[in-house]
Amino acid sequence: MIIHPSLLHTQMSGIRMMAQRAAEKKHPVYALTLGLPHIPTPEHIVRAARDAAQTGHTVYTPNAGLPALREAIADYMHKKYGLHYDGLSEVLVTHGATHAIDAALRTILTPGCDVLLPSPAYPGYEPLIRLCGARPIAIDTSASDFRLTPDVLAQHITPHTRCLILTSPSNPCGTAYDQDTVRRIAHVLADHDMMVLSDEIYSELVYDRAHTSIASIPEMRPRTIVVNGLSKSHAMTGWRIGWIAAPASIAQHITKVIQYSITCACSISQHAAYAAVTTGTDDALALRTLYAAHRDITCTALRSIGCDVVRPDGAFYVFPNIRHFGLDSMTFATQLLDAQHVAIVPGSAFGPHGEGYVRISYACATADLHEALARLCAWARTL
Repeated sequence: MIIHPSLLHTQMSGIRMMAQRAAEKKHPVYALTLGLPHIPTPEHIVRAARDAAQTGHTVYTPNAGLPALREAIADYMHKKYGLHYDGLSEVLVTHGATHAIDAALRTILTPGCDVLLPSPAYPGYEPLIRLCGARPIAIDTSASDFRLTPDVLAQHITPHTRCLILTSPSNPCGTAYDQDTVRRIAHVLADHDMMVLSDEIYSELVYDRAHTSIASIPEMRPRTIVVNGLSKSHAMTGWRIGWIAAPASIAQHITKVIQYSITCACSISQHAAYAAVTTGTDDALALRTLYAAHRDITCTALRSIGCDVVRPDGAFYVFPNIRHFGLDSMTFATQLLDAQHVAIVPGSAFGPHGEGYVRISYACATADLHEALARLCAWARTL
């Protein structure tokens, strides 16, 4: 049997491993693992999908997605973030944001090139980079509150650098980049021939200020690929709808990857997505308010047991330092699950710079969050 060498060294995501362990428990578990909004998909979106299925919209769409949806996404991005894209030539519908990342990387990476990856990082990036024959270059951001600084970025750029992956807000830390920092990062990149993959899947869940996309910087737009979608903002994780916004000269080639990998995104889900980005443009507001409150509840509880916590700017994760408990992150998470039936994710799942931390998702019901944190804190005080 011949297996791609990169896969031989690829492990299943630590996020999924802990979620699976929790699911196998005989007792109910307070699961603070997956990036899964706790509410159902809004009814008007479900109704749009039902209507589409009942009226025969169950066939292939164009590879790039329904034209009306792509134009609606372009309008949505303009209204939300001031980004200007032509829906028909610069917006592509994908099978979720993860597929968008995969398709984008396969389009721009070649064997031997480097991808700069601020770390700790979402574990889905590195395997895709390696499958392209490229090298992920992890940049430790722990000394700067989990934000890449322009000075550190400049130190890591070499003639082999092809791409920077910039995630804002980030998974696992919830930190985001303000407009000034984005401009300074763009200034560093100005003299280098490289792309930016801007993962903005949590852009609707920025709490205390407006989201800033690096693609809004005029000189960066020609070499930025924006990835976004509806999983987090509209509680549509299972519908698998994401999108790419990129210059037409790049988008036309990404379309080929979409064609030969999935043909097109699910037609019924695309009709649901149209409702989300037209009549549901403000669906995320209630979630944003709730998760901001959950952030504060979670940070207060963790600080009460001596954890150093960087206050998240968005998303629905917090990434506390647990080194003072004397346990590595996997042991900490496993013992907590066994003792208190509370599931969290070890920081080691997010790369070597994540060890010594754990990720807690507070995208759950408020009562469940209070109970889970009470159990975690009571157990931690016994260590």
